[in-house]
Amino acid sequence: MNEIFSLAGIVGVLIVGTVSPGPSFVMVARTAVCAGRVNGLTAAVGMGLGGVVFAVAALVGLQAVLVSVPALYVAFKIAGGIYLLYLGVMIWRGAKQPLAVQAAPGDGGGGPLRSLLLGLGTQLSNPKAAIVYASVFAAFLPDGAALAVGIAITALVFVIETAWYALVALMLSAAQPRRTYLRFKAWIDRAAGGVVTALGLKLASSAHSL
Repeated sequence: MNEIFSLAGIVGVLIVGTVSPGPSFVMVARTAVCAGRVNGLTAAVGMGLGGVVFAVAALVGLQAVLVSVPALYVAFKIAGGIYLLYLGVMIWRGAKQPLAVQAAPGDGGGGPLRSLLLGLGTQLSNPKAAIVYASVFAAFLPDGAALAVGIAITALVFVIETAWYALVALMLSAAQPRRTYLRFKAWIDRAAGGVVTALGLKLASSAHSL
């Protein structure tokens, strides 16, 4: 029974964290309106897979490694920031290009596999998520929790992450949002590129405060 309450607490916290706006939301939303429903949904699956990676890493003790080796954590944050900066610049540079000819990274094109990898890469760009997961698990999980509980948590992380971003993709791949995007493409892309670039700068610069 305690494990059920623990799982419920973890689910509640993870839902709040997942729906909070960030680079993941920006990338899934833009992929959905730019490249359509299938690409948006596969990007959502990529987000879910990224969540699984961090959940497993937290369960096996990555948090302790990152805390005990600050240089490694700094390196991860800088690498994640550079990745987001790259995506942001590519989106900004493609703002004036017609949708049909866009093929730069971060433009939402290239097919479902590319969208899945874009979602996965965006999710993994912030190693802080591993610390957050580890903190949440430590706060709610009882000592000596069974392996089945860890498996259940990992599955729940995938479901929560994928379901939320799939909902975002379904809503924003509808006809009206796509028409609005095409009409204001240059401005929307500049805004999205600016947001992702700013988040990348924030992530990379925060490494120096550790």
